[in-house]
Amino acid sequence: MPPEPRWCSCRVPDVGRRQVLGGLTAAGALALAGWPGSAAAATHGRSVTITVMGTSDIHSHAVNWDYYKDAEYSDADGNTVGLARVSSLVNQIRADRGRDRTLLFDAGDTIQGTPLGFYYASVEPITETGAVHPMARQMNAIGYDAVALGNHEFNYGIPFLDTWIDQMDAPVLAANAVHAGTRRPAYAPYMIKKMHVRGHPPIKVGLLGLTNPGVAIWDKANVSGKLDFLDLVETAKRWVPVIRARGADVVIVSAHSGDSGTSSYGDDLPVENAAALVAEQVPGIDAILFGHAHQEVPERFVTNKATGRTVVLSEPKCWGQRLSVFDLTLRHERGRWKVTGRSATTVNSNTVQEDPKLVTLIKKQHDAVITYVNKEVATSTEEMSAAESCWKDTTILDYIHLVQTATVTAAVEGTEHASLPVVSIAAPFSRAATFPAGKVTIKDIAGLYIYDNTLLASILTGAQIKEYLEYSAQYFTQVAADAPVDPASWTNANNRPDYNYDQFSGVTYDVDIAKAEGSRIVGLAYDGTPVADDQRFLVAVNNYRQSGGGGFPHIATAPVVYNAQVAIREAIVEYASEAGTIDPATFHVDNWRLVRDGTPVF
Repeated sequence: MPPEPRWCSCRVPDVGRRQVLGGLTAAGALALAGWPGSAAAATHGRSVTITVMGTSDIHSHAVNWDYYKDAEYSDADGNTVGLARVSSLVNQIRADRGRDRTLLFDAGDTIQGTPLGFYYASVEPITETGAVHPMARQMNAIGYDAVALGNHEFNYGIPFLDTWIDQMDAPVLAANAVHAGTRRPAYAPYMIKKMHVRGHPPIKVGLLGLTNPGVAIWDKANVSGKLDFLDLVETAKRWVPVIRARGADVVIVSAHSGDSGTSSYGDDLPVENAAALVAEQVPGIDAILFGHAHQEVPERFVTNKATGRTVVLSEPKCWGQRLSVFDLTLRHERGRWKVTGRSATTVNSNTVQEDPKLVTLIKKQHDAVITYVNKEVATSTEEMSAAESCWKDTTILDYIHLVQTATVTAAVEGTEHASLPVVSIAAPFSRAATFPAGKVTIKDIAGLYIYDNTLLASILTGAQIKEYLEYSAQYFTQVAADAPVDPASWTNANNRPDYNYDQFSGVTYDVDIAKAEGSRIVGLAYDGTPVADDQRFLVAVNNYRQSGGGGFPHIATAPVVYNAQVAIREAIVEYASEAGTIDPATFHVDNWRLVRDGTPVF
């Protein structure tokens, strides 16, 4: 899923690898969670307990740092982030349980999401420099046994992904990512690891990797005609018997797919969040590590419909904030191992300090990113904030509109589309985004535009724009005209995230939240004249939305007249650098507003 606006930096802490906060060790945290505490307790006659650890949605968080604040990461819940923290947890659990009894897997979304990921994909791309990606460095040093691909692994294109995979020591898996028009996997579908627990016959653990079908929408430009993404359930039904036939005693699935059974897109693609469906419908699975939803699910049990056997699932939140820990008990009977017990929990990375070796390992790469994001690009005449951008037309979002509109207008000059009015779509990605009065840096702009989207232009009619805006307005709950003004409580209806509340510039309109969904857009006009249903507009839009992300009507099938693969964040940086000054008086227009029964809320 799209990452929240956090990037990662680092400094070498003056602590030992196992020094901890508040005296609480990883083993202590596990004990509090009810997890068995020692290797000695893990063996009873013919029974053996193995421990499977799992991460997901790291999103290039290497260490516990917030690039926006130039300070250690912190939030209201006391969370910490980064693989350096995960490494300390892994080290302690391996020491406690025994290295021969543990495995470490990941469920995807590793190489995108922070300036660290962006920098080594776009500014100093590893495909050109030959440098080892910082996330590959860290994962290799920690010693992952296998990782699955997430949807964000495809953001920078297949050649970049292939380079990162080549740099990884661990197998990188995605059984349902197949060559276009075939069922032939484009990546390794599974792996089998033989565990040698002292005093016992080898234990063969199979891992099936599954990625998200939404890649076909979200990264259409990178994968169309090259890769298809198959249904997770049907793919697992194909490969789990193969893994069992190859002698696996234990079968685990690492799936970049939530467990809700729902999708953020329509029915054209297989289910987006299918982890629980896989557990329920595919026989032969013992445990599922899953991700994508950025939720913490310490332990969930699902009964398989065919066998009646229980499958244990766990999701470790995101960014290295948690580590999932599965406890699988096996008994050796008639020459084979059989799983007789299973449980899972999550461990908070704030219970340990960063592993200094992991911090030092990527410090030079981090320093280069720090220098880059602190580069000054322009001077702002006043402070601009996105804090109210979910319910007001704010200056800072208008700056995105300004750049998108200017870029598209220049691109179509002299073409058959030059006479069409240009409008722009943007959403509030981060309520925390600000441009300070005075020096504006790359990290300030990146804090406003947190995704690696590119700019396109499509043609929509007036009627289509109105339907698009009606869909966007579902973001608000219906509010009585005389209810107290509390805009923060009116947003995110139907669990719609902020980044799926699209706002238009170039046209004027009211959003009447006292009205029912489907009849909220009032007074849609262009240049003071009501928009006609058949009037055509050139719409500046990002690639995620144009590809169908968010399920907005019409945009995915609208004719595309501009697609130069211009990165929107970089376009904003370039525009600001050339202008030298960001002055709201030259571009800010209040073109939309919230109303209730026609009366403005603000």
